[in-house]
Amino acid sequence: MHLNDFDLRQLAARDLGALSVAEKDQLLKMLLSDLLEAQERLRANSRNSSRPPSSDPPWSGPRNPASRGAAATEGSAEAGKGATTQAEAGSSPTAAEPNRKPVAAERRKPGRQPGAPGHSRTLTGPVAGTITHFPEACALCGQGLSPSGFVARTGFYVLDLKTELEAGLRGLQVLQHKHLYGECRCERCGHLTRTEPERSPAEPHWKVALSEWGCVGPTLMSLIVCLSLRMKLSRRGIQEFLRDWLAVSLSTSTLNRCLHETGRAVEPLEQALVDEVRQAAQAYADETPWKEWGLLLWLWVIVTPTVSLYLIGYRTAELIENALGADFSGWLMSDGYSVYRRFHHRLRCWAHLLRKARGLQESLHADARAFGGAALALLNAAMVAVYAAREGPPGVSLAESFRARLEDFRSLCESHRASPHEKTRALAGEFLNDWEAVWIVLSHPYLPLTNNEAERALRHWVILRRISHGTRTPEGSRAVALLASVIETCRKRNHLPWPYLAQVIAARRKGQPAPPLPVAA
Repeated sequence: MHLNDFDLRQLAARDLGALSVAEKDQLLKMLLSDLLEAQERLRANSRNSSRPPSSDPPWSGPRNPASRGAAATEGSAEAGKGATTQAEAGSSPTAAEPNRKPVAAERRKPGRQPGAPGHSRTLTGPVAGTITHFPEACALCGQGLSPSGFVARTGFYVLDLKTELEAGLRGLQVLQHKHLYGECRCERCGHLTRTEPERSPAEPHWKVALSEWGCVGPTLMSLIVCLSLRMKLSRRGIQEFLRDWLAVSLSTSTLNRCLHETGRAVEPLEQALVDEVRQAAQAYADETPWKEWGLLLWLWVIVTPTVSLYLIGYRTAELIENALGADFSGWLMSDGYSVYRRFHHRLRCWAHLLRKARGLQESLHADARAFGGAALALLNAAMVAVYAAREGPPGVSLAESFRARLEDFRSLCESHRASPHEKTRALAGEFLNDWEAVWIVLSHPYLPLTNNEAERALRHWVILRRISHGTRTPEGSRAVALLASVIETCRKRNHLPWPYLAQVIAARRKGQPAPPLPVAA
């Protein structure tokens, strides 16, 4: 770079008049060279430089659904590591096969391919006991049945944890039980009554089944959810942990099914969370990019004192309106995204404004530095006054004491709304568009100044997204959002989420309603 920050700060249009034509040509060459170098730095990414893939923006991945065809299996959480298809590795037609056409790239489905040899789980550990599911009464006449006439017709093995989860996950022990289902003949009417594994009825938008017929029990399934979503382990990492520490061998597809099945099990709880959010007196909302195998979506969160509601979808007004309702009457803290402006009692996050004002104050543009400094001084002074008002006697009117400064700053924003500097123009427009939302806290000092609650609620899931690169299917995205809502809500209410998840799975597998969410402790 020929010109550094110190040189650019001193450069202004009025100084160009004192330069000769030759000096201007030389300056133009230096600026053009610096511009080309800056553009090359901006265009650098993990595919054309040594930058890591995590530095790429979320929208840089492939968006064509057909590009998903050569990716890894469904069980892997690390999407993006493609497998070479036959069309990519194949050869052109030979002379012996003149009529042979090149093989087109076909979309390869995850999991075992048709014709490939299958694999089944082998019984590796001892059976702790046999659980026989007897029919209690005749399905025809209602007469009680005697277990002595039971005939087993089917059965399967289930792995589950024997532990007191409420005691803090101490003493993990995996037990394997044999479950038997069969039939009994009624001595009164001769009717055969048969027992079968319970199952939940089919539900739209879910391909995964929710039934007792499976090799993973509810408590072990809850542990798998914990390892994936809280400990941020990949499917392979969970597989290694279970094998090394618990002597349990499960395929990555089984682990993936456990996560999707648990997500389906907790889905009925979402409406209860939405209802509580809509009744809240104060809520925080924020969103961050989320990738669904190249498709750019957004992870939304709405936080209240007792609820954390997560949603994955497009960045549209419809999504936030469906969550909060059109008549949400509480205070909503958010950033400057325009979809939030349709809510009447709105608060703007001062942390965002402070960062933008500080960026303008450090700008190379003289007009931007002046406007950024004025905005930063006013925000800092108002913040000190709000904190002092919270600790002082009630009845202090900050809006009245800041009236003159706000009028001067509003005039300053109006004059900079047409500034040639883009970021200065944008920040001035933000202040004017959200004027009431920004300064309403001067009339109600008890209201929050920042959106830190929502940003902290997103932080863990942003780290998970950077590790796993998002999800791969709509069902996987739905499961992540639902499980995140239940886990974080339980933690907000000072309840351990894992035993509750096990209870929900056990009930929903039997086709019963999910137990209600724990109340705040």
